[in-house]
Amino acid sequence: MGERVDRTESDRAGRARPWEGTAGRRGPAERARSAWLRGAVAAALLAGGLTACGDGGGAPKLTWYVNPDNGGQAAIAKSCTQAAGGRYRIGTSLLPSDATQQREQLIRRLAAKDSGLDLMSLDPVFVAEAANAGFLRPFTRSEAAPLTEGVFSPAVQSSMWEGKLYAAPFWANTQLLWYRKSVAKKAGIDPNAADFTWDKLIDAAGRTNTTIGVQGNRYEGYMVWINALIASAGGRVISEAEKGDDASIDIDSPAGRQAASIIRRLARSAAASPTLSTDIEEQSRATINGARGGFLLNWGYVWRAEKGDADAGAIGKNIVGDLGWARYPRVDPRQPSRPPFGGIEIGVGAYGKHQNLAVDAVRCITSPANMKRYMLDEGNVAARPAIYDDPDILKEFPMAPLMRDSIAAAAVRPATPYYADLSGAVQNRWHPPASVNPATTPRRSAEFVRAVLSDQALL
Repeated sequence: MGERVDRTESDRAGRARPWEGTAGRRGPAERARSAWLRGAVAAALLAGGLTACGDGGGAPKLTWYVNPDNGGQAAIAKSCTQAAGGRYRIGTSLLPSDATQQREQLIRRLAAKDSGLDLMSLDPVFVAEAANAGFLRPFTRSEAAPLTEGVFSPAVQSSMWEGKLYAAPFWANTQLLWYRKSVAKKAGIDPNAADFTWDKLIDAAGRTNTTIGVQGNRYEGYMVWINALIASAGGRVISEAEKGDDASIDIDSPAGRQAASIIRRLARSAAASPTLSTDIEEQSRATINGARGGFLLNWGYVWRAEKGDADAGAIGKNIVGDLGWARYPRVDPRQPSRPPFGGIEIGVGAYGKHQNLAVDAVRCITSPANMKRYMLDEGNVAARPAIYDDPDILKEFPMAPLMRDSIAAAAVRPATPYYADLSGAVQNRWHPPASVNPATTPRRSAEFVRAVLSDQALL
């Protein structure tokens, strides 16, 4: 899931350095440099080798830094190279698999004004940081129109900063409640019922002696869970992000306490994975395939991954046949849930030598045809809702209509240039899950977030 930082000196006296942006007293680059001095950033400068893609001869080469997949982005790069008719060619360079490490590598390159970074696959939460720091070339209104028309609203929202589009939605994502149909039947529940809540889910797992797989490690996946619970309860982690350091910290609220109550209850119940505090996506997915497998909150990739494991003989085919899906559970039975939002956006580097060609490449990469192709190739779901009605998509993903509706209702994580600090501070006070206390954790996390953003505390 991605990130950024740093900028150029002012070219005339009295003009603010671009990295200071407009969001508060300190810019993300300045904050990042302090973090490096504290030893917080330790990623390698390079990850993976450059992969040449397709024809193009002596045409200008655009380098696209991609998050790891099974080759789907490289295939699109080759296809767009061919479609360019010799005007440009696209090569891909692989980023680390961890979102934080992706951010660190891109930050270092952009801080050095790397002109070889033309295109980048960005986690939505890092767009604001990169944009505020001046690392991304904003799209003009005429360029933005075809990149946002017919695209999920949360995907567009996550690609904007201060009223401008800085990244083009490529694929979107959301979490579903995956469940064993036999377990739900035994528990006497309907996970698709309009008023199905986390409390009912935990009760059902308790009655059937089964587990609920979630991501409870101290990493971004845990922040995804916290944010979705707070949003589903009608609250926010922060607001007025445009004020930078002076943003309103809203996590200490009735919604924050409701979220904390759910995390505490699950973490201290028999329904929790024994390794909850270190579980990430794949570890939590494994729980639904075990002897006590029952329920799982996880991203859309689960369907393709489960089918693949069954075909390979790693799990029984009966498990896939027993797999059901439902919308993210409610926190309050009277209030619709706000499922998590994720995905990837494509940004254009501010220092690239061929930015206009890069914009053209972005149009090709994020076209409806390539979104459909990528969803079929990789299982990562498209950012345009119309694609979910395509017969090929419906055949491969029978839960596509639920994915579409869940993404449309999803809660984005806070858009702030200081997202890495915000997320790290929240994780610090909410981890491990079993330690969460609704009477104290939201308040303590609010205080710590404020201290971190004010440089009065270190992560």
